[in-house]
Amino acid sequence: MTWRSSAGQALVKSCGKRFTAFDHLIKRRRALMSLRDDAMKVRENAYAPYSNFKVGAAVRATDGAVHQGCNVENIAYPEGTCAEAGAIAAMCAAGGSREIAEVYVIADSPTPVPPCGGCRQKLAEFAPRDTPVTLATVDGAELKTTVGDLLPGMFDASHMERT
Repeated sequence: MTWRSSAGQALVKSCGKRFTAFDHLIKRRRALMSLRDDAMKVRENAYAPYSNFKVGAAVRATDGAVHQGCNVENIAYPEGTCAEAGAIAAMCAAGGSREIAEVYVIADSPTPVPPCGGCRQKLAEFAPRDTPVTLATVDGAELKTTVGDLLPGMFDASHMERT
């Protein structure tokens, strides 16, 4: 189809931009749903015989790869591993990008569960402060935050500039 008027061409360009923006929103929603699905799925693999509190995490690296982790308990409680730490370890083991673009954590709890202090610092090691983090329950409640909001005043490499 050929448009003969400049007004018609402007309308097509305007609609094209709107559809491009709409397509971006659809892709973003699908990506978030995929991250949720990945976290929900891996949560079922958690080893939690002592607390029965299963947590799943999925991180999307900047190269688009998604890495999953679940909590793994141990009878010696401090020796367990959190879901977020497991997802970060999986990202490092995969050998691709080591920068996190997005985080999703899910648990069967009344309200979304934030990462422990150690996992907040681990996330800060691999993610910029403005990295989106979604904390969720299996019932669908979500809390959206960022790595920086989870760990204000975080210790980072800039503190070691004199060494």
